[in-house]
Amino acid sequence: MTAALDALYARLVEAFGAERVRRDVVLSPMTTFRVGGAADLLFEPRSSAEIVEARKYAAEAGAPVTMLGGGSNVLVSDDGVRGLVLRPRGGEVRFVDERHVQADAAVTVNGLVRWTITHGAAGLEAWAGTPGTVGGAIFGNAHFDGVLISELVTSVVLADAHGQCRDVPANAMAFGYDTSRLQQSGEALLSATFAVTAGEPAALRETARRSLAYRKRTQPLETPSAGCIFQNPQRERDVVPDGIPWSAGALIDRAGLKGAALGRARVSPVHANFIVNDGGASATDIRQLIERCRMAVREQFGVSLRDEIVYLGEFDVITAH
Repeated sequence: MTAALDALYARLVEAFGAERVRRDVVLSPMTTFRVGGAADLLFEPRSSAEIVEARKYAAEAGAPVTMLGGGSNVLVSDDGVRGLVLRPRGGEVRFVDERHVQADAAVTVNGLVRWTITHGAAGLEAWAGTPGTVGGAIFGNAHFDGVLISELVTSVVLADAHGQCRDVPANAMAFGYDTSRLQQSGEALLSATFAVTAGEPAALRETARRSLAYRKRTQPLETPSAGCIFQNPQRERDVVPDGIPWSAGALIDRAGLKGAALGRARVSPVHANFIVNDGGASATDIRQLIERCRMAVREQFGVSLRDEIVYLGEFDVITAH
């Protein structure tokens, strides 16, 4: 792989310039958890065309590609990530017509919300305060207050590893709870189109303020975390004992682990489905604490919690303790 990476590095430098392609870049500052090792290669595309081009070069070199958006909802291994990490930056939002808005993958969800409010486009204002990018939100079909982001999406533009781009309707994205086809297909999101209606900016801004205030009351936003660790149980797949809410956080709390710590990682005292970095936590600390929570809930309540968080890089076999 070293020879392949050397060849890929040379090709990327030729295409984009030596100042934009970096080797052995520590990823922890680029994640909301503030943990993780280095990427073999890091390139930050500034357009959809650059994403397509870089992925094509990686495919030709036989090097793996990892997409990193805003750095939320991910845990990067202490050993880092092999191959090429693409971290798109910038992007634009635009009206397709009066009822549809298109946002590039690298646009932050908060940036999209601000744009729609300013332009009097209603439908996304309640997502104020959502971390990460449009690309990450579509990849994991982000949810808030019982609504999936896919419910607002009408179509997307995807690119495969060989540079072929296609418009894909939302109903072909295999959207489900915390899932999309992107998790299996190896495609990259270039943009997403959202349905909107006409709205009054002042009213939309007030909805956004209420949404952000709710997040601040119920989530540990002041401490590094990745967002929710586990998916909530689903009625069609799980059985939760009577008297316990259908909530991963509630199950972890009832298992006695709210506030529990391992190394410098801690189950948040504010919301038990968040693990926070108290300062100096390692990815291994966090992963072991995740497995401790999963085991305790399974042993006490018979519920197997499924990951919402995405793991990047290789992790050793984890033994909960």
